[in-house]
Amino acid sequence: MSVTPEPGLLGTPLSLFEHALRLHREDPDSPLFRDGVPYPDDGQHRGRKLRPPVPDDRRHVGVEVAAVLDAHFAEPLAAPGDLAEAFHGLYIPIHRNDHIAAAASRVDADRVRQTGRWLVRHATDRCAATVGLALLGTLWDDDDIELIKTIGLLSNHFGPLAAHALERRLWCGGADALLWLAERVTDWGRVYVVESLCKVGGTGARPWMLRRACDGDYLNRYFAGEVATAAHLHEAITAADPDSAVIDHTGLLLATMADSGGTGITLDRYPSAAAVLEAHCERAGRLEPSVGRFVIAAQLAGYLHGAAADRMAWPEGGRERVLGGYLALLNRADWCAVARAGLAEGDHRVTWLAGALAPRLGLRAFSD
Repeated sequence: MSVTPEPGLLGTPLSLFEHALRLHREDPDSPLFRDGVPYPDDGQHRGRKLRPPVPDDRRHVGVEVAAVLDAHFAEPLAAPGDLAEAFHGLYIPIHRNDHIAAAASRVDADRVRQTGRWLVRHATDRCAATVGLALLGTLWDDDDIELIKTIGLLSNHFGPLAAHALERRLWCGGADALLWLAERVTDWGRVYVVESLCKVGGTGARPWMLRRACDGDYLNRYFAGEVATAAHLHEAITAADPDSAVIDHTGLLLATMADSGGTGITLDRYPSAAAVLEAHCERAGRLEPSVGRFVIAAQLAGYLHGAAADRMAWPEGGRERVLGGYLALLNRADWCAVARAGLAEGDHRVTWLAGALAPRLGLRAFSD
């Protein structure tokens, strides 16, 4: 009995979509390991010499792709598969592009949709799959959400166009799809998807943004301030009894903005910073101590002790009151015990605090 080999075996090309789907099925509730890298077409794209040059005039980005699409759509009998290798060697933008969108608008929507679907589902080259996703991003149809979500799991490359396409489908499941994708992407892919969630907002997205938007990655600084603004963080943290997830995530948002280095909305430029800091300090004191909570409180105390906090708008005596509140919390016996345990266990965050911040702030956990 003969057995037909699976795609990807014995040299049979594997589509980018099938690659994402297989990896997703291995762990459906988590981001793909290493964002799915390497992709099946990695050999065609590895190395700087294999990358098409960026046009000298950025206004021309996408012009060559649009020309290929125009020529293809001018042939009534041309099939979507004819484009499978048509874009390799061209510079393909991974964000929405006016030239590609214009080429799609010059054609019957059903044909654009058919072409985009085929390229996303079947293309074995990321260039063609990217163009297919760009075509789907010009339409309002909701039947492609599962297709877009799946290819979007390869988020560092396909995340920007997937997020844009789901924004276009906001009223027919796009917001839920963005939330689903946000739970399953990291690094730059998380930046793209969370920024889209901040744009679309809505009551469905707000609880997630208040509790889970930041995952602690360095790139969170690009969107932390946007999340604080779009999710109405001030309202949530000053409520009578916010839950521990909101309190912890508020601390992470504030610490990320404090350490943003000018990327995104910095803490001193966040209008509600003073009130949110004061509310977070008071509410964090109600929680059980943990290493993570100690580290966040110490980072915020360090920020308030520095010059950057001078640029914030404070009520009279407000800065000193909040700084004193964080220091009192950090020097409480139960919080000190947790920090010392973390230091003994070699937790790198506590080790860093002990050397960088403890002498300046006079933290008892590292001086007694």
